[in-house]
Amino acid sequence: MSDAKPTILAIAEAANPDWVSVPLVGWKMVSALRDVANVHIVTQVRNRDAFLAQGLVEGSDFTAIDSEAVAAPFYRIADRLRGGAGKGWTTLTAIQSLTYPYFEHLVWRRFGADIRAGKFDVVHRVTPLSPTAPSSLARRCHRAGTPFLLGPLNGGLPWHPEFNRERIKEKEWLSYVRKAYSFLPAIASTYRNANAIIAGSCHTAGELARYRRPTIYIPENGIDVERFKPQARTRGGPLRLVFVGRLVPYKGADIAIEACHKLLQDGRAHLDIIGDGPEMEPLKALISRLGVEKAVTLHGWLAHAEVADHLAGADLLVFPSVREFGGGVVLEAMASGAVPVVVDYGGPGELVDPASGFAIPIGPRDRLVEQVRTLVDDIAGGRYDLAAMSVAASRRVETLYSWQAKASQVRAVYEWLLRPQGEPPEFGFLA
Repeated sequence: MSDAKPTILAIAEAANPDWVSVPLVGWKMVSALRDVANVHIVTQVRNRDAFLAQGLVEGSDFTAIDSEAVAAPFYRIADRLRGGAGKGWTTLTAIQSLTYPYFEHLVWRRFGADIRAGKFDVVHRVTPLSPTAPSSLARRCHRAGTPFLLGPLNGGLPWHPEFNRERIKEKEWLSYVRKAYSFLPAIASTYRNANAIIAGSCHTAGELARYRRPTIYIPENGIDVERFKPQARTRGGPLRLVFVGRLVPYKGADIAIEACHKLLQDGRAHLDIIGDGPEMEPLKALISRLGVEKAVTLHGWLAHAEVADHLAGADLLVFPSVREFGGGVVLEAMASGAVPVVVDYGGPGELVDPASGFAIPIGPRDRLVEQVRTLVDDIAGGRYDLAAMSVAASRRVETLYSWQAKASQVRAVYEWLLRPQGEPPEFGFLA
């Protein structure tokens, strides 16, 4: 890797340290990249105050683009159409993809002359993460002779046919026609003119293969290893289980309770459930029906520091979500030394390897319950070396998934773009 830092124009329309999901990923990524490259960040004006509060200097470190004339009214429309907070993500993404081109139009108006003059080595669009968001900058950078990098892109994981009921409850009506986006001329132009794509999941990499562009697999999520750290564990006593997530049907908190209920009844395990949502009351009823009130604690939402403490004290993260794009909580658990039990469908199954966690094949709900039950019973019976797996989990995260590691991975992609010889870099994520 060259000692000279490349100069990067990082497009991060969504990037905010005070928010969650995509804006937080965008913020973490561009912040980490500032350690390995000379980065100027371009973001949406709604993030301006948060950037200033973090000590960044407007005009020098970042530029805030005011696209609210288009973005604000369309967001209000999307909020009405999605069917409630936390639902209808496909609808929200579709509406945002309609408004995003105006943001890039304003970016080009501000930075087009600098890009044409070669002032940036690479233009890197970090967010949106959705593969459905077109980019006029790809074509314009291609014409200017400046490498254009997309990603990490992630999304579009199909609903498994066994969980159509959950799909309906999440009001994912547009998911039935989502693939229509690939027929849009603006999408074809975006990928045809991109020099390379970072795919945030194996599914997305496969979906984008039709465009035959160099694609590098780097999962979207990263981790603050200073915030989530393993603690010394004293083995023995009840198995300490934790679930963290929104309490909605597809996240599978009910699967975790049913699968572990015999261990919970016998006092051989305790389950902490951290999160809230529309399934809270049904979960309370399930806990009462199974008679495990003393062995399950419903915490509701907790501050991030408290979540970190619970993960650091847990033996297992039991997280049987059946549709998860990234799975940031899985990395948080692994960094804390809690061994994850996940469903091998989407992001979580890609984050663990056999040395650091358990990935259960997806299938009908009853089969998932039985598979989790058998596995956790075997773990409680001492069949697996949890201490060794805990160490392997935290090491895997530090090596591959810390934001510092991810910045180095992206820096290697920059180097390859500037001197493209041989195949794009690979980083050993998959077992």
